[in-house]
Amino acid sequence: MPGRPSRGAFRTGHRDAVLRLWGRQLYERQNEPLAWAEAVLEATGRPPTAVTAAMSGRLEALADSPSDRAQLLFRTVAKLAANLRGDGHYDVDVGTRIGPLALWLCELEPPLAGPLGDALGHPPDGPTSLVTVHAIELSSGNRTIRLRAIDALLEWAELGHPQALAALSEVASDHRTQDVTVWTKALNRITLFGDANLEPGFLRALADTGHRGVRWSALACAELGFRRSVPLITALLEHPDPMVREGACEALGLFEEPAAIPALTARLDDETTWVRSRAAMALGQIGGDRALAALWQAMMEHRNPKANHLASAIAAFGPPVVDDLIALTTDPDPDLRALACRALGSTADDRALPALKHLAAHDLARTTLGGLVATAAKQGLRTAHRIRDARTTST
Repeated sequence: MPGRPSRGAFRTGHRDAVLRLWGRQLYERQNEPLAWAEAVLEATGRPPTAVTAAMSGRLEALADSPSDRAQLLFRTVAKLAANLRGDGHYDVDVGTRIGPLALWLCELEPPLAGPLGDALGHPPDGPTSLVTVHAIELSSGNRTIRLRAIDALLEWAELGHPQALAALSEVASDHRTQDVTVWTKALNRITLFGDANLEPGFLRALADTGHRGVRWSALACAELGFRRSVPLITALLEHPDPMVREGACEALGLFEEPAAIPALTARLDDETTWVRSRAAMALGQIGGDRALAALWQAMMEHRNPKANHLASAIAAFGPPVVDDLIALTTDPDPDLRALACRALGSTADDRALPALKHLAAHDLARTTLGGLVATAAKQGLRTAHRIRDARTTST
C-alpha cells in the first residue's frame, strides 16, 4: 500500500528515531520527572554520594570519576537529571534522553538491566514494552488516556512498529466497540496500517448511518480503494448532516466514480456552501463529458451567487475547456465574465493570458456581488503566474 512503511522497517532500521520517540513518550508519562530521574541514577549502582552530588547539581564532584564509556553515560544522565532540577528547559529534550541512555548503559553493564528497567518504569526492552502499554490503554476508562494512547500508537506506526500496526488495525476493524474520537483518529491515518482485512468492518460502519464516524468510514474506504462501498457512500449524499454529505462527495471524487455523477450533480444545489464546493471538486476529479456538462450548466444557470467553486472545477479539465472559457469572457453577463477569468487563471494556459490582460485593463463592469470584472481578471493573472512559476521551479 502506498505510504505504508514496511513491517520489517522497524526491525532493520530507524534505531535512533525509535529510541528518541520511546524516550520522549516515556518521559511524558512521568508524574514526577525529578524523582524518576533520581531513581534511574540510583539504579545505575553508582555510589550514593555520586547520586546525591548529581541531584544537587554539583556535577564537578563527578569530574574525577573513571572515564570509561559506561561512566560517561552515567555522567550524561546525571547532567540531564540536574537540568530537570532547574526549570526543565535547559534543552528541548532534557528528559527524553534519559531512557535511551539508560538502555545503552544496560547494554554496557548487563547486570543493571533489571534495576534500570524497574526504575524506568518499563522493562528494558524499551520501545516494544511501551507500545504494549499504549495498546492496553486503548481500553482505559479514562478518555484522556485513550486519546493519548491512539496518538502514541500512530507515531509508532509511522516507524513501522508491527505491534502498533496490529493494534491500530484492531481499533479500525469494528466501530461499535470504540470511542468514536479514538476511531476517527485512527481512520485519519488509515494509509499507515489499513489493508483488505478491514473492508467488512468498514462496510458495516457505512451502513450504520447514525454513527458519528460515518464520514470517516467513507473517506477510509476511498483511501483504501474499497469499491464495494461506492453505493453506500453515494447514499450518504442524502444524509441530513452536511459534514457527512461533504465527506461522501470527497470520497466519490477520490474513487473517480462516473456512476456517481448524477448524485453529485444534485449536490451542486446543496443548501450548504462547502457541500456544493466539494461536489464540484469531485466532478472535476471524475472528469469526462458528463461531469463537465453538469458543471458548465450549473455555472451558466446562476444557481447561486458564489460560484467560484464551479469555475475552479471546470478549470481542472485543463486545455480542452480553455477556448470555451475565452469565449465566455465576451459574454454580456459580468458574472460569467468574472467566473471565466477565475477559471482561466487556474488553467495557467498561454492562450488565456491575452484575454485576462484585456479584461484587467478595460472591464469595469460590476458583478452581482459588487466586485469588478477587472479585479477578477487581475486575480486570474496572479493565479496563472503563480502556477507557472511553481512549474518552472519544480523543473
